Amino acid sequence: MLYPTASAWRAAPRKQILLYGMSGLGKTHLANLLREAGDWFHYSIDYRIGTRYMGEFIADNFKREAMKVPLLRELLLTDSVYISSNITFDNLAPLSTYLGKPGDPAKGGLPFDEYMTRQEQHRQAEIAALYDTPHFIARAEALYGYPNFVCDTGGSICEVIDPENPDDPLMTTLSTHVLPIWLEGSETHTGDLIRRFDRAPKPMYYQPDFLHRAWADYQAETGQAPDQIDPDAFVRWTYARALAHRAPRYAAMARNWGIKLAADEVKTIREASDLIELIAKKLP
Repeated sequence: MLYPTASAWRAAPRKQILLYGMSGLGKTHLANLLREAGDWFHYSIDYRIGTRYMGEFIADNFKREAMKVPLLRELLLTDSVYISSNITFDNLAPLSTYLGKPGDPAKGGLPFDEYMTRQEQHRQAEIAALYDTPHFIARAEALYGYPNFVCDTGGSICEVIDPENPDDPLMTTLSTHVLPIWLEGSETHTGDLIRRFDRAPKPMYYQPDFLHRAWADYQAETGQAPDQIDPDAFVRWTYARALAHRAPRYAAMARNWGIKLAADEVKTIREASDLIELIAKKLP
C-alpha cells in the first residue's frame, strides 16, 4: 500500500488517492470538494474516456444523426457547421448517450451487437484512461504545482480488472501511485440508488459475460424478442443485478489494494482536512 500507516499518510507531502464505488455514493462530490480546496488535482476517468478515447466515436454519432436532416447534411458536407460534444466533469451525457441501451429501435434502442461493440470500446477506453493516472499525477505537479491528486473513477472499474487477483496488472500499477478507496453503500443506499435509477435509467458499462447472461435471462423471463425489448425496462431490470454483481468485486479490491469508507461517513466530510483525517483512521 502506498501509505502503509496512518502516520505515513499524515506525513506524506503528496497525498494521492483513487475513489471508486457505485455512482451516487459521493465520489465526484468528494473530488469536487478536494479540487475546491486549491491544492488537489482532480482527474476524472469518465471525462478522460469521453474526450481522449471516445470523443471521436461520440462526435461521429452526432454527425450520423445530423446527416439524416437535409439541411444539416448539406452544411456538414460543405464544412459549414462544426459538431462536437460539450462533455464536462458534471455533464457526461454525451458519453452515456453514445453507449446507449439495447432493444426496440422505435424506443431508441440499439441492436445488441452494436451495443456490445460500444461496450467494448468503453472497456478499452476505461483501461487506457486508468493507465494514464501516473502520467496525470506527474503532469499535475510539473505543470500546475499540485502536490495532491484525486482520481475519480467510474463505477465500472471493478469490471475491467480481476479483483481477486492481487497481481492484477492494472491495479498493481495504480496502487503504486494512489491509495484506492472504496465508498461503500449500505442496504439503504442500495434501495435509494435503485429508486433513483428507476426515475432516470442511464446507460452503463457492464462486464461482457454478465451482460450476455442478463440479456438472455431477460428475454427468457419476458418472452420478448430482442427488437421488442423496451431499452429502459431492460437497463432498470439489469441495474439491481449489477449492484449485487459489483459489491463483492469492490470488496475484493479494498481487501487487496486499499481501504473503504462508508457512504454515511463520507456525508460528514465538509473540507479536505476532514477526509484526510478519516482516511488516517482507516489505516493501521
